[in-house]
Amino acid sequence: MFCSRKNGEKTIMQNYKRSTRVAELIQRTTAEIIRDFDDLDTAVVSITEVKLSDDLLNCKIYFSIFGNDEEKEKNETILRNNIKEIRHQLALKLNLRRTPEILLIYDDTNEKATKIINILEKIKSGDA
Repeated sequence: MFCSRKNGEKTIMQNYKRSTRVAELIQRTTAEIIRDFDDLDTAVVSITEVKLSDDLLNCKIYFSIFGNDEEKEKNETILRNNIKEIRHQLALKLNLRRTPEILLIYDDTNEKATKIINILEKIKSGDA
């Protein structure tokens, strides 16, 4: 942690790695970029996490899609087909020396959590 003095008071600032700060920026900016896609149903697409290598050259963007299987497949295809456009828009909007290579990864955590909750509810109702 870094400490600094301002007006005689100590303030504590957390030490974040640059890759963490840039990953957060990429997550917000990517969400803004996909919001502008005309053929994408943005109400069901969410950027859940971004992992960036320490050298800022490789980026994994995790996304989830809410909806039925047809909507999920359609929106995932649109995202994957526009990966170059997403990277290009990131390059325009972010002030980085090099724009990282992007890998889109589908995040099914919410679906797994819903299945577990349903199973637990069935078990609970079976006991009552």
